[in-house]
Amino acid sequence: MVKGFALTEAKCHSGKKTAARSHLKKVILAGSPNVGKSLIFNRLSGAYVTVSNYPGTTVEVSRAVARIDGTEYELLDTPGMYSLMPVTDEERVTRDILLSVSPAAAVQVVDARDFERALPLTFQLIEAGLPLILDLNMMDDVQKMGLKLDLKRLETDLGIPVVSTIATNGSGVEELKKKLARFLNQHG
Repeated sequence: MVKGFALTEAKCHSGKKTAARSHLKKVILAGSPNVGKSLIFNRLSGAYVTVSNYPGTTVEVSRAVARIDGTEYELLDTPGMYSLMPVTDEERVTRDILLSVSPAAAVQVVDARDFERALPLTFQLIEAGLPLILDLNMMDDVQKMGLKLDLKRLETDLGIPVVSTIATNGSGVEELKKKLARFLNQHG
């Protein structure tokens, strides 16, 4: 138990609990609710976790050990948030984790269909000095809408790594792992 929130250990494919280790560098997944953070968490860690955040219940943060480019990191899946200026207990917990844990990397998972709505949080995370990667998830829906997103230009404009994924089928997750590995080698 850490300062007002519960940590849930994930179970890996074999059903065994993963031993999240406090000495490991942290990679934190953050973003608005319902953008696929837990699916990305599952894909990065090989763990399957269902986290529900309902008003009046204990706020849970799932954790697992993820191997990225041969190095183990503690991966944290935080409750959804819209801003670093929290309104709910879930947002307060996520903000506290992001600002107190000193992560090796934070991955903001956003709904690519409407990523402009997530940009205020992106700017807040950048201004807070967090080592940030932006993951535009749900790219299959963007493609179905006939839209194209210029990831390279977005990377240049924001000054942070940007990757696209489809968490439901795993598309782009290997690229996220590669980009995360390069980022961690440079910054972590």
